Amino acid sequence: MEIIPTILEKEWEKVVERLGQIGETTEWVQIDVIDGVFAEGKTFELENLIKWPEKKKWEIHLMVKEPIDWVNKCQEAGAARIIGQVEMMADRKAFVDRVKKAGMEAGLGFDIETKIEEIPKETDILLLMARKAGFQMADFEEKAWEKIKEAKKWGVRRGVDGGVRKEILEKLREEGVDIVYSGSKYLEFLNV
Repeated sequence: MEIIPTILEKEWEKVVERLGQIGETTEWVQIDVIDGVFAEGKTFELENLIKWPEKKKWEIHLMVKEPIDWVNKCQEAGAARIIGQVEMMADRKAFVDRVKKAGMEAGLGFDIETKIEEIPKETDILLLMARKAGFQMADFEEKAWEKIKEAKKWGVRRGVDGGVRKEILEKLREEGVDIVYSGSKYLEFLNV
């Protein structure tokens, strides 16, 4: 099971600070993008990633209205993978096809209350939120376990994000979760 650090920040200076903490511990970093429509608040300007001198594989998690409209911007920022939240997405297949055509991996994100359905076969990963997506700090919700099990039937890599604690990492591994995303606990998880 891979553990990927997440960065959800409003200011670029905070992003630089987090990237400094992460350092060489991983080649993948998930950058969370919020537009103020999908969830409250807005994150830093994505274009700033172009300035980052170290080689990283950026995974951009789009918590935005109509994620397909952000594909070009993500590509310009150097994304290797884009995950779009489905809740404000008009056409899942069109989104996945657009991302794949641009040469990146494509994923679909599902908020804690969103039913998993309509997964295009070209989808590379499902991101399962274990709490409400956005800026709030919340605990892993127990109902996420059902979603994790349900997602297995799609035969696509599964990632889990939101409130993951050290105590449940082993259970996530047993459930066959491929990726755990972590913000504040990332460095702590490296020793597990």
